[in-house]
Amino acid sequence: MENVIVLATGNQNKYVEMRQVLGNLPVALRGLADFAPVPEAIEDGATFGENALKKAHHYAKLFDAPSLADDSGLVVDALDGRPGVHSARYAGAAATDQDNCERLLWEMADVDHRAAHFVCVLTLAGPNGTSLSWEGRCDGVILAKQRGEHGFGYDPLFLIPQLNKTLAEIPLAEKEAYSHRGRALAQFISEFDRVQEWLRQQARANLAR
Repeated sequence: MENVIVLATGNQNKYVEMRQVLGNLPVALRGLADFAPVPEAIEDGATFGENALKKAHHYAKLFDAPSLADDSGLVVDALDGRPGVHSARYAGAAATDQDNCERLLWEMADVDHRAAHFVCVLTLAGPNGTSLSWEGRCDGVILAKQRGEHGFGYDPLFLIPQLNKTLAEIPLAEKEAYSHRGRALAQFISEFDRVQEWLRQQARANLAR
């Protein structure tokens, strides 16, 4: 348990990003696919932090192992913060990334103020209920049409002004320097000594049960 962290996301794109960034850390990373099919976490929180905590605790208890969950989304100023925590399901429960992008374009059709930001909250939770969290943010502008072939979600519509590129125009190896998830993961890495001590405490607590 001391040397294992479950990357607790069913989104394969997020899993690939997280594994690429964290792959060199001295810890064994596991994905949900390494376990038998399990019930998904219920994401009914009002904030990214609440949902990340719900997911991390859900999988930590199921697997009896520290679990790192991500909750993230797009916050658009002109839409009063929408789609926010509903980003993945903005166009409906079974919406595809393209469906969500098309709904966003429709809502923004006559909007001049197009500032927005992505938020990512990472939470590492243990079976005993304790947790650690980190947050990353990426500021940008919503375009009127999609650009780029990389990334996923709203990446083709999200322009980073200083680069004049969307997140979908930045290869994955470079994206993490700018993205909300990359910045949250960078904080996680910078505090990995603290994380390792926390993992040791989790292991001791597990032995004492």
